[in-house]
Amino acid sequence: MIWGTTYLGIRICLETMPPALMAGLRWLAAGCLMTLAQRLRGQRLPSRRSWPGLALIGALFIVGGNGLVVWAEQWVPSGLTAVLLASSPFWMVGIEAAIPGGERPPRRTWLGLAVGFTGIVVLVWPDLVSGGTWSPAFLAGVVGLQLACATWAAGSAYERRRHHDDEHTLGGAGLEMIFGGAMLTLIGTAAGEWPRLGLSTRSAVSFVYLVLFGSVVGYSAYIYTLKHLRVSTISLSSYINPIIAVVLGVAAAGEAFSPRSFVASAFVLAGVALVRATAPNEPPAVSVLDVTGDEPGTAGTEN
Repeated sequence: MIWGTTYLGIRICLETMPPALMAGLRWLAAGCLMTLAQRLRGQRLPSRRSWPGLALIGALFIVGGNGLVVWAEQWVPSGLTAVLLASSPFWMVGIEAAIPGGERPPRRTWLGLAVGFTGIVVLVWPDLVSGGTWSPAFLAGVVGLQLACATWAAGSAYERRRHHDDEHTLGGAGLEMIFGGAMLTLIGTAAGEWPRLGLSTRSAVSFVYLVLFGSVVGYSAYIYTLKHLRVSTISLSSYINPIIAVVLGVAAAGEAFSPRSFVASAFVLAGVALVRATAPNEPPAVSVLDVTGDEPGTAGTEN
């Protein structure tokens, strides 16, 4: 539900803040808050030997998955953005299925993903048919959104298999935010974005919201789900986000819930139901590798 509101927050922040610096400072602030909270609670932060893995996760999730979305939203309309990002479940399930020992979804899962994707297309159809200028910047934004989906899917697959060395989930998430935020801040600095950095009341409120809710709460929840749910279920958030945005428009902005929105929501919920029906008990779908590289329970056995 929270991530369904962040696209609006990002767009408001971009009114006065350049993309890389906005995203970088957002994740740096969130990561510092997370690690400080962990220390105040007496929790140990991940050891330095786990930092390279956490930095890689930060690069895939935050620089690739989030940074590219922020960058692309400068030129790609919100409706088309929703459709392009709704391809994320196919990336996530496809990459997971391609990994040896990964989750092999049944046909009903793929059918559910296709039905849900159809609902997203129906939801944003007016934005799609209204067209736009197919400029080089627009096309670059479209490619960037697909790269964002791919890097997010790769990061999800790696995070599920990374050896966690008994690290606390929130402590690891905090360092991932710091590493990813630092990378984005360096990118913004190299791009000369500091002179364009400004704040209005709207963008300041949106920035604080993105830090506290979009990053601290939303990202931490996502990292937690990676350890407890199947990839096909986790990926459904990409379908739920646009529905949340529509509901917010009805509740907060007085927008009409049109018949098209109703049909689209029905498609999305039907797709979600199909995917969920393939794994009703949600057992852990991945074996976390230990430091020897063996799967738990298989050490010393022949394959």
